[in-house]
Amino acid sequence: MPITDWPLAERPREKLLNQGAAALSDAELLAIFLRTGLPGRSAVDLARDLLSAFGSLRALLQADLKGFCVHAGLGPAKYVQLQAVMEMARRHLYEELQRGDALTSPGAVRRYLKSRLAALPHEVFACLFLDNQHRVIAFEELFRGTLDSASVYPREVLKRALAHNAAALILTHNHPSGVSEPSQADVQLTRRLREALGLVDIRVLDHLVVGDGEPLSLAERGLM
Repeated sequence: MPITDWPLAERPREKLLNQGAAALSDAELLAIFLRTGLPGRSAVDLARDLLSAFGSLRALLQADLKGFCVHAGLGPAKYVQLQAVMEMARRHLYEELQRGDALTSPGAVRRYLKSRLAALPHEVFACLFLDNQHRVIAFEELFRGTLDSASVYPREVLKRALAHNAAALILTHNHPSGVSEPSQADVQLTRRLREALGLVDIRVLDHLVVGDGEPLSLAERGLM
C-alpha cells in the first residue's frame, strides 16, 4: 500500500511534523530521506529492506560510495545528498560548540566529537584547540592509524598548538571497535602529551575516547 493511502497520523512526514523527529523509527526517518520507494514497495518498505541489508542505520550512514550504490533504490545522487546532510549536522554541532566555554559545555563537546569520529573505520587522533577562556579555536585531525593503533608524536601536537596560539586543548581519538574503554597505552600517551605541552604552559584539559556510546573522559576517570 502506498504511503499516501495510510492514515495521516501514520505517515512519516506528518508524524514528524506533529510529534517531532525523535518519535520516528530509523525506517521512518530513512523513508523521509529516500522520498520514494520502488514498484510495489513504499519508501518505508524500502527503508526497512535497506536497514536489514546493511545491518544498522550506522552501517548505512558510514558506507562508502561503492557499498552504498549497490543497493536498489540508492545511487550516487542519494549518496551525495546523505553526505551533505551529515556534514551540515557536524557543522551545526561545531557552531554550537563555538558559542560557549568548552569546559562548561561538556555535552556539546561530546556530541561534536562523536559526530566527527564515531563512524570512522580507522583510528584517528585529533585535538580541540582552545584559547585562555577555553573557547574553541579549531579542531584538527592530526594522526591516522590502522583499525587498532595510531602513532602520535608529541612534537607535532605541540607544533599545532603553538601555531593556533592555544592556551589549552582537549585530546580525542576513536576506537573503531566501538568499545570506548581506554587502554593503558591511551593513559600513557595522555600523560606524555600533558608533560610535553606543560613545558610551554599549554594545559591538557581532557582526553575523550569515542566509541559507540557516550565518549569516555579520562579526566573524569582520574587517569590524567
